[in-house]
Amino acid sequence: MRTAVWLYLFIFIAFFDLHAQYPILTPFAVSLGAVPSFIGLIMGVYSITHLPGNMLAGIGVDRFGSKKFIVWSLIGAGILLLIQSQVTNPWQLLAVRSVSGFVLAFLSPACMSLLAKMARDRVHQGKLMAGNGLIHTLASVVSPAAGAMLVAKVGFTNAFLLLGLVLIGTAFIAIFWIRDIPASSIDKSLLVADGHALPDDSAAPANSGSARIPWLFYVVPLGISCSQGILFFELPLMESAQKSIMTSGILFSVVSLGSLVTLSMLFINRYSSYLRTMVGSCVLALAFFGMAIEWPIGITASLFIIGMAKGIIFPAMSTLLVTLTDISRYGRVFSILSISFSIGAFIGPLLAGHLRDYVSPYYIAFVVLMIALAMLPPTKNNMTSPVHQG
Repeated sequence: MRTAVWLYLFIFIAFFDLHAQYPILTPFAVSLGAVPSFIGLIMGVYSITHLPGNMLAGIGVDRFGSKKFIVWSLIGAGILLLIQSQVTNPWQLLAVRSVSGFVLAFLSPACMSLLAKMARDRVHQGKLMAGNGLIHTLASVVSPAAGAMLVAKVGFTNAFLLLGLVLIGTAFIAIFWIRDIPASSIDKSLLVADGHALPDDSAAPANSGSARIPWLFYVVPLGISCSQGILFFELPLMESAQKSIMTSGILFSVVSLGSLVTLSMLFINRYSSYLRTMVGSCVLALAFFGMAIEWPIGITASLFIIGMAKGIIFPAMSTLLVTLTDISRYGRVFSILSISFSIGAFIGPLLAGHLRDYVSPYYIAFVVLMIALAMLPPTKNNMTSPVHQG
C-alpha cells in the first residue's frame, strides 16, 4: 500500500507538471511566430510520436517491470522541458515536442500496469483505477491556472525551466520509493481474466484476456482523445483567452472541476463499466454539439459538463479493460489504449487547425464521438450484467 501512495504522489506531480503546459503552449507558439495550422501540427506531432513509444512500452513493461520506465520517462521529459525553454522558432518547438511525445509514451502504461498489479482483488483493482483518475483530475484542476500564473509571473523561459526541474527531481525520488511488484506476490484471483483461469502465472492462453477485447472498442478512446485535442487547441485561441493567459488557465481548470465532481460520486462505480463508457461518451458528444450551435448555457457550464463526462468515461474504460484481460498482458492492453489516445490527440488539433475557418471544430468533435459510439461493440459480460462491482 505504501508503494501505491508514493505512486499516486508521483502521478500527481507528473500530471500537474504536464497539465500546467496546456494553457501556455499555444501562446508560447504564437509568441514564436506560429500560425494556427502550424500550432495544430505542434500539438498533433506530440501525440503521434507516442505511437512507437506506446508499442515499445507494452512489451517492455510486461517484461522488465514499470519502475525503469517511470523513472527514465520523467527524467527525459524534464530534460526536454529544459531544452524547450531555449527554443527560438516554431520548428525548434516542433522538434522538441515530437521527442517529448516519444519519451512520455512510456509513463502512462507503466503507471497503470503497476497500479493494477497492486490490487488485492478485482474490487480493489477498480478502486485503485478510480483513485488514479481522481489523482489525475486533482492535478489537472489546479495546474492549468497555476501554469498560466507562473508564466504571468516569470515568463515562458523560466516557467519551462522550473517545470523541467520538478520532473527531474520527481524522477530521482521515484528511484528510492517505487518498487515493482514481483509475480510471486500477486493475488491469484487477479490471474483470472473474464472468468477463465490461466494455466500458470506467466502466460495466458491465446483465446483469453486481451485477445477477447474487440478491436473496435479502441475506436472510443480514439474519438474521445480526438475531441479533447480539439478542445485543448481551441480554448487558448478564444478571444477572451487571448486577452489574458489566466482566462485560458481557468477554463482548463473548469473542465477538471467537472471531472472531480463525478469522480467523487463513488456510487457510479457500482454500475457496468460498459454502460458508464456509453453514457459518458453520449453526454460528451452532446456537450460538444451544444458548443457548436452556441447553446445558451455559456462556455463555463459547457466545459463543466464536458469535465463531468470525462470523470465518468476514463475510470470506466480502465476498469473495463482490466476486467477483460489477464494480468500478464496489462502492459500491452494499456499500451494499445495509449496508442488510441495518441492517434486521436494527433488527429484532433490537425482537423481543428485546418477546418476551423469552414466549420466549428466543436461540431467535428461531436461527429467523431458519435461515429465512435456507433462502432462500439457490445461485450457479453457487460451487456448481460447491469451492475459491475469493479
